[in-house]
Amino acid sequence: MKTIIVTGGAGFIGSAVIRHLIENSDYHVVNFDKLTYAGNLESLVSVADHPRYHFEKGDICDHRQVKNAFIEFKPCAVMHLAAESHVDRSIDGPAEFINTNIVGTSVLLEVARQYAKELEQSHGFRFHHVSTDEVYGTLGETGLFHEQSPYQPNSPYSASKASSDHLVRAWHETYGLPVVITNCSNNYGPYQFPEKLIPLMILNALAGEPLPVYGKGDQVRDWLYVDDHARALCLVMEQGSLGETYNIGGHNEMMNLDVVNTLCRLLDAKAPQHPNSVTKYEELISFVTDRPGHDQRYAIDAGKIKRALGWEPQETFQTGLAKTIDWYLDNQPWCDHVRDGSYQGERLGLVVGD
Repeated sequence: MKTIIVTGGAGFIGSAVIRHLIENSDYHVVNFDKLTYAGNLESLVSVADHPRYHFEKGDICDHRQVKNAFIEFKPCAVMHLAAESHVDRSIDGPAEFINTNIVGTSVLLEVARQYAKELEQSHGFRFHHVSTDEVYGTLGETGLFHEQSPYQPNSPYSASKASSDHLVRAWHETYGLPVVITNCSNNYGPYQFPEKLIPLMILNALAGEPLPVYGKGDQVRDWLYVDDHARALCLVMEQGSLGETYNIGGHNEMMNLDVVNTLCRLLDAKAPQHPNSVTKYEELISFVTDRPGHDQRYAIDAGKIKRALGWEPQETFQTGLAKTIDWYLDNQPWCDHVRDGSYQGERLGLVVGD
């Protein structure tokens, strides 16, 4: 049986990838995760006892741990999703992003290079690096990011991901490491840690707390349902051309304020017992100081992956958001557990320096 190592498999996107692989393939899947604040094994309860799933606690920055995992599990592929991923946290503390996203990726690449070198060509090993559209910077009112867009990262997070993208390309060009790269738009869906916009707004609304929107809320994002993304990632991992990059987007451009208003209207219908005497959830919206260097607009041209591999999203934003809200309403214990931890529903990234 072939084995795939998924780094960061206890995270939001990583857990969706693992659930997809276990439910739709015959791969053995090793979840290699450090279990930082956003890693949650409760996201994998549905597959935790499956005979083809294994959890291995480990740090991608630890060469010994990574090497031992390759020796023990002999993967046919690595899907590299382990990363510090929140722009706001990168503003408050960039060092951890540099360490995990750049140094950790370099450790993985070196172990993978030595591992692949010792394999026969027929083994078909692949290194799939999962990245973000934020490496491209910001767009004006028109245009789309495509695979040839120049890199212009504007936050410590996006700069660290851009750096890791360049390392992966360099290891392919210099050492012949068989790699594929994907860059995705904003993900949303079940099990997302509530520092991100959509789960933050859902949980704050249900608790009757303010819904903090940066600036005027006119920043535009392309929203991608996480299960659509998981399907695309597994497709690229198996069938993508080596050395190529594939952009993955949801074809759902919306201003952040429109996202919050749409969410509030859906909650009005699905959870009509409004807290704190409000009659509509949109009454909880509050505008807060914009974060530094906030990119104005992201939008993905996903034409290449559709033409080459036949992928396109199945969910519209309306259907995906409705599914997401239903999941949070039906999984209140998971939400309570997360909010009882270190995260209390604030917006980060507003303070620069000491």
